[in-house]
Amino acid sequence: MASWSAPSPSLVEYFEGQTSFQCGYCKSNFGSRSHGMWAHSMTVQDYQDLIDRGWRRSGKYVYKPVMNQTCCPQYTIRCHPLQFQPSKSHKKVLKKMLKFLAKGEISKGNCEDEPMDSTMEDAVDGDFALMNKLDIKCDLKTLSSDLKVSIESEEKEKEKSLKKEGSKDLIHPQAIEEKLGSGEPSHSIKVHVGPKPGKGADLSKPPCRKAKEMRKERKRLKLMQQSSAGAFEGFQAQGQPVSLLPKAKSNQPKSLEDLIFESLPEDASHKLEVRLVPASFEDPEFKSSFNQSLSLYTKYQVAIHQDEPDICDKSEFTRFLCNSPLEAEHPANGPECGYGSFHQQYWLDGKIIAVGVIDILPYCVSSVYLYYDPDYSFLSLGVYSALREIAFTRQLHEKTSQLSYYYMGFYIHSCPKMRYKGQYRPSDLLCPETYVWVPIEQCLPSLDNSKYCRFNQDPQAEDEGRSKELDRLRVFHRRSAMPYGVYKNHQEDPSEEAVVLEYANLVGQKCSETMLLFRH
Repeated sequence: MASWSAPSPSLVEYFEGQTSFQCGYCKSNFGSRSHGMWAHSMTVQDYQDLIDRGWRRSGKYVYKPVMNQTCCPQYTIRCHPLQFQPSKSHKKVLKKMLKFLAKGEISKGNCEDEPMDSTMEDAVDGDFALMNKLDIKCDLKTLSSDLKVSIESEEKEKEKSLKKEGSKDLIHPQAIEEKLGSGEPSHSIKVHVGPKPGKGADLSKPPCRKAKEMRKERKRLKLMQQSSAGAFEGFQAQGQPVSLLPKAKSNQPKSLEDLIFESLPEDASHKLEVRLVPASFEDPEFKSSFNQSLSLYTKYQVAIHQDEPDICDKSEFTRFLCNSPLEAEHPANGPECGYGSFHQQYWLDGKIIAVGVIDILPYCVSSVYLYYDPDYSFLSLGVYSALREIAFTRQLHEKTSQLSYYYMGFYIHSCPKMRYKGQYRPSDLLCPETYVWVPIEQCLPSLDNSKYCRFNQDPQAEDEGRSKELDRLRVFHRRSAMPYGVYKNHQEDPSEEAVVLEYANLVGQKCSETMLLFRH
């Protein structure tokens, strides 16, 4: 690969004032309001800094919603892939894909074409419930063999004493659950009933154990394990073989990668291949797959979004999803694929069934758009592709450590169907006033009360990246780059400074100094 050279500076053309148009979410006429600019070219670092101030691109058009005025406020959302754990519903989607690839099985029941049907609250509750179960399972499975013997002997003693008492003092499991659910102390509840045939407690097995007792036992075992681990060096110093130490069994839940890349049988019914292709007509692979990708986009837009075929034609597809202002960069310390805009193509048995359009930036993978074949809606490709992109971000992080976030675009709380992005945890929302990231859990109560919110709880906090020195802003005028301090000396239009100041406040001081603002 040729030595990498620094890219040319970004060149943007800012459109004065605000733009109003019909909202794509609530369908309000002229309710959606935003600022916008045309990016003739843009570095990946400048775009990273812009999306961290609430901007987002559609082709080469870069826009920023007027958050306190637009009908459906759009909050930038990012996920933490390194800490991400797939929820129960996520695992179902991945297993569904594996079953389809391995045996050609098509799941019965309702098919989700987008991950919008389940509410975020249900997903979050499911996540916590699943994690609690896994935590308990891990605690029990990692017990050493010596400790297990101790527990079994205690249970046998209890079983003997229980048999002596007979069926009069049987502990009813359902009553225990009710007691625990009430929040009262978990004392044993004695129900004087005899077991019916096929029902009730089996006296040949250990009795149900109290929750309080189990918690104490787990705590004691954990402390003993820690002391065993601490005694490891002592065992070695005394010349004891390591094999005598208690062995902890590993039963951790499967990782996202384990679930995605689970091996398939040699005679699998289908083959899925994911290809990363630069969004450039100079790339031969992108060029050769263009017509197939275009046909898929048109089919998706007509079937899923009810667009007319003539408004999702070749020119619209090219403008929206192929043309990108981002200049491809391949620095030595960056990912092997480089930075820029890409199409992540999902090939099933030799044909494209889905395409995820993404931007790979210095600190994140930013999702732009997804389109797929409606005939494969039963595979929940919206969820599946998001999970693949999270796994891809983790993969890129291994070589480029600062690349550690997955940006999912905008989170729109006022539109229930757009809340699904909050299911990918942990995640943050961007404060629309101070541009700091706030965990989504802290934002939701405020959003339930008001569609527009300032998430930063410090009333004294300000936008640290705001424009502070307007004269340092860079302008491109008459084929020359110059500081605004020089440019303004040749301007007589009094409204010029107001426009430049508006632009500078929106993009921030850093971008105002690195990007070139085109002025006639």
